[in-house]
Amino acid sequence: MSYGPIGGLIVISLGAFVSSFIIFFAVRKFGRSFIYSFVSKEKIDKIENSKWFKNPKKIYTILFILFFIPASPKDLLVYISGLLPIKPMKFFVISAIARFPSIISSTIAGSNLIDGNWVVVILTYLITFGIAALILYLFNKKEIFNETIDTTNK
Repeated sequence: MSYGPIGGLIVISLGAFVSSFIIFFAVRKFGRSFIYSFVSKEKIDKIENSKWFKNPKKIYTILFILFFIPASPKDLLVYISGLLPIKPMKFFVISAIARFPSIISSTIAGSNLIDGNWVVVILTYLITFGIAALILYLFNKKEIFNETIDTTNK
């Protein structure tokens, strides 16, 4: 609210990217012991062993969907992603694209919520979710993120 919708979008996006970058590569360097400092071993094991992350052809799509869902634990997803057999650049692109609708809608809605513009708030969320759904549909149709991943440790 202090920065307005555009300033808020920039500040939040940069903060999310920088923190994701640091966490992702810290997990890659220090492994599970680094994660256990922040999240319980049981929670990490449960997520990592879920059927969602067992199919290497679908990891990118699943990450996109999970990052897109409002109120999903995006920080936890970054920690888990550092353990997955995925390419860092693709992870950062997915994270940025999937977070964008949530960030833009939150900054615009937050700015209008203070002013009591409920119609704008509701329309913002509807339009944002519609655009994000279209993007997800196009990505899945073109199978941009569904390519096979090499799961060997090289």
